[in-house]
Amino acid sequence: MKRFSSSKRAVNNVVKGEMKWELRPGGMLVQKRDMGDASSGPMIKIKVSHGSFHHDITVPAQSTFGDLKKVLVQETGLEPKEQRLLFQGKEKDDEECLHMVGVKDMSKVVLLEDPASKERKLEEMKRNQSVLKACEEVAKVRAEVNALEGIVHGGTKVDEKELLGLTELLMVQLLQLDTIEANGEAKVQRRAELLACS
Repeated sequence: MKRFSSSKRAVNNVVKGEMKWELRPGGMLVQKRDMGDASSGPMIKIKVSHGSFHHDITVPAQSTFGDLKKVLVQETGLEPKEQRLLFQGKEKDDEECLHMVGVKDMSKVVLLEDPASKERKLEEMKRNQSVLKACEEVAKVRAEVNALEGIVHGGTKVDEKELLGLTELLMVQLLQLDTIEANGEAKVQRRAELLACS
């Protein structure tokens, strides 16, 4: 009779949704242990290799690969969506638990940067370099115009031919400013120089 009541209790737990199951790495289905907060469980050290860099990361054994990615942000500067984690040659999803796929203390995980993320960073770097180059070109023209203004405003007497030559040089500098392709801050600087020279 006791046996019946205990099995009835187990059935009630399943019906109420209190009993949860987990699949172990060996393929065995067992009742999931309620560990409470994952950080209160045992800690494991994982060796993460990222290109030529190696990081030793300590995380709770019950963590997910998504949790590991969040920790790796501080080490690598890569956001979780830019990271791909491989364990035993297979890419792992963020929801997968480390202990469920066999990650143990001193296991090795490979971190790869998402190719699309790499491409975006490369494009941004090229864009920043073009803005920097445009700013340098604007500064160079500004220096040449300032030198011309120094000659004109220097108080020395300038004959008409020299004045025409200086005016011609100023026009060349204005044309150079006009040919500089610029975006963002460099565009604002170019516009300010054009207004100052006009």
